[in-house]
Amino acid sequence: MDIYGKKVLVLGGWGLVGKAITRRLMIEKPSGIIITSLKESEAKEEVEYLNKTYPEAGANFFIPWWGNVLVRDEYKDISRAEMLADPVKRKKIISDVMDDLTDDVLEEQSLYKLLKEHKPDIVIDCINTATGIAYQDIFTAYKNLKKVLYESTDRDLLVSETEKLVAVLYIPQLIRHIQILYNSMHKFDTKVYLKIGTSGTGGMGLNIPYTHSEEKPSRVLLSKSAIAGAHTLLLFLMARTPGGAITKEIKPAAAIAWKKIEFGTIKKQGREVEIYDVPLDSAISLEGKIYKETGKKFEAKGVLRSVFIDTGENGIFSRGEFEAISAQKQMEFVTPEEIANNSVFEIMGGNTGHDIINALDNANMHPSYRAGYMQHLAVAKLAKLEEEHGVASVAFEMLGPPRLSKLLFEIEILKRTCGTFKDIVSKSPEELTEICTRFILDNEKFRNEAISVGIPVLMKDGKSLLRGQLMKIPVFGAETELEITPSEMEKWAEAGWIDLRTKNWEMWISRINAIVDEAELIPEDDTSSLHVRTEQYWNYFKVIDVGKVVSWIFINEEKGNRMKD
Repeated sequence: MDIYGKKVLVLGGWGLVGKAITRRLMIEKPSGIIITSLKESEAKEEVEYLNKTYPEAGANFFIPWWGNVLVRDEYKDISRAEMLADPVKRKKIISDVMDDLTDDVLEEQSLYKLLKEHKPDIVIDCINTATGIAYQDIFTAYKNLKKVLYESTDRDLLVSETEKLVAVLYIPQLIRHIQILYNSMHKFDTKVYLKIGTSGTGGMGLNIPYTHSEEKPSRVLLSKSAIAGAHTLLLFLMARTPGGAITKEIKPAAAIAWKKIEFGTIKKQGREVEIYDVPLDSAISLEGKIYKETGKKFEAKGVLRSVFIDTGENGIFSRGEFEAISAQKQMEFVTPEEIANNSVFEIMGGNTGHDIINALDNANMHPSYRAGYMQHLAVAKLAKLEEEHGVASVAFEMLGPPRLSKLLFEIEILKRTCGTFKDIVSKSPEELTEICTRFILDNEKFRNEAISVGIPVLMKDGKSLLRGQLMKIPVFGAETELEITPSEMEKWAEAGWIDLRTKNWEMWISRINAIVDEAELIPEDDTSSLHVRTEQYWNYFKVIDVGKVVSWIFINEEKGNRMKD
């Protein structure tokens, strides 16, 4: 994609890689760049610097935005600790992640509002998402809950710690983030999404010696790698979704350095490291227990000042630390400028060989010629056995969703009662209602098989339901009863009920007409490889293959077609 004249959103634009990418983008002359960071001061600082560096860009070319893109907009400037400490906020962030993604929930998210406001053509995501999620540290949350479970009778405390554990579950957060990202970009027509990912260990293996003071390898560090891998596979699926943004990911497998080298005050988590005067006679006795807190007050003698190298999000390192981590056969390092060059080249359609999504595309085993040939043999064998045993192998409700089974049963009813495509569309919806209802009433075996696998039958009056012990729709979850409303009933009928009402057969007539029209519009003399679903594919409309019909529905109505072969 040509970057010239396009609006670009750089998520994490204050960070080491984000800065390098922004500077590289300026060569391509975009129409504007939105710079985001977690903190207001960071976003504004970077925009101020960019305005001074590129005065020719003009006013409002660089736009600052700040906040947490993983939460709803009203919480974007609140620390996670503060959110978890507040029962109301805690419940809401849990609900935002664990409940269904409705339009109301989607439209309250900070990422959605950001894309709605700026509608970028290109999104470059430099946020270390895996770190942001994994470093919420589910292991500590578990330990806190464990104490309450076995050592306390305080119910409110138990509820609080349980909610805090649920709030840090990694995978639900990641899934919801991808859902929000995809839906927001699709809604506001983003063309390209490029992620700067992470391997989680700087390219090292399970023997990585750099930990967070836990066992080696660190579970928190491995959680980061696990989330990074899951993130990549979700992006892989997003890249295979028709109509979405072109999706790419560059995943550095080394330390990234550097932003600056200088002498100055050393800070940890934004705080100056104080130097305390610890008298020699304050040594503690190593008997009994050792405590987290000293119980003593030491006098601060100033702050730590030294020479350091700033590696961006990874923090500042001493000469010794940097020399160790960047040594050959350790993490080593890659420069942000190299990442930026590869990122821009990939966005513009180049092939750097470093796009993880493309690598997965090429490394995966795809549908094969042999399997395509064998599919016909398998279907023919199944059909022969159906004939021999006098049964119709329609649906067992194991593949899912229940809508698949519902559609298969409904087209099977039409096949049994009408015979051919043309016979179906020759009848009115009212006629089909009576014919199909009579079939259900008269065919006990068919009716009971469908009901027994969990697909109930909604009678033609729309007021009564034939159901068995198992019913796949509605999904009850933790509930044992659900309120029946007209709108809910319509959703349930569409999702997994054989529907004998007239309006459903009207829909089927429309579908069959669309299938016939699509095939008949193919010129008879066009015998090229262009078309698949020809009249021949549909057995010249004389024999109905129910699986083929439902696959057509999933492709055309559900927009569920496979993008890559």
